[in-house]
Amino acid sequence: MTEVFLDALKDSMRLVPFLFITYLAVGILEHTTSRKSQEVIRKAGRVGPIWGSVLGVFPQCGFSAAASYFYMGRVITLGTLIAVYMSTSDEMLPILISEKVPIETILKILGAKVLISMISGFVAEFLFGRFIRGEEVEKPQEDGCSHCSCASGIAAEAVRHTVKVFFFILIISLCIGAVIHFIGEESLSLLFTDVPVLGEAIGGLVGLIPNCAASVAITQLYLEEIIGAGAMMSGLLVSAGVGLLILFRENRSMRENGAIAALLYGLSILWGTLIELLGITF
Repeated sequence: MTEVFLDALKDSMRLVPFLFITYLAVGILEHTTSRKSQEVIRKAGRVGPIWGSVLGVFPQCGFSAAASYFYMGRVITLGTLIAVYMSTSDEMLPILISEKVPIETILKILGAKVLISMISGFVAEFLFGRFIRGEEVEKPQEDGCSHCSCASGIAAEAVRHTVKVFFFILIISLCIGAVIHFIGEESLSLLFTDVPVLGEAIGGLVGLIPNCAASVAITQLYLEEIIGAGAMMSGLLVSAGVGLLILFRENRSMRENGAIAALLYGLSILWGTLIELLGITF
């Protein structure tokens, strides 16, 4: 176990410089585009799933939360909300970059998420929009700053994100290392691959956790080759950052909230299973 701890610490420490640089770049991008992105979403109308899937894929803190407020105020449609939720990946992109994953692999994953989110948004709107949408609830429009501590400065926020994700990666790496040490990597991998749909269902449940640790865990498991592309995509598609948390906390209709979460989970498992059955890799 000492070796497991040292390996996890070493692997986590080497990511710190790359994480900081990535979060610094993301902070600059977010600071200059956040309001513009939200304005585009607000004016998108019926083509909202197109813009929601494209803009949601960029790591913008609070974007899914803003989408939740816009939906509750009926500024955007259900399809746009689903597209934003499914396109958002929380900490996936910074980790892929810090792990020096080939750029073509990163672009394939992002491209798949955009396309899947766009299609799912339109499907959700046309098939479920009338049945899920509940009573209108007026909410203040958020600009994302309250979730990102914009006033603390971009560099300070990058440091905060780096430290937080470093500890998440360390804890998750320790857990993965301990499990592999005691039961073996092959046995752990079989849990996700032997039973059809089970891996995607588990990945989706992990992704539903309203915390960046969920996307960190899913991405790390995929990079460790413990889970496949289907389970990884299921988990990342349903991982909507704080968006779902805001929806459940602020929206009065629990029936509507539950239906949205169930739809998000179901679509994510469906796409993950399809990816696995078709043998698609990234």
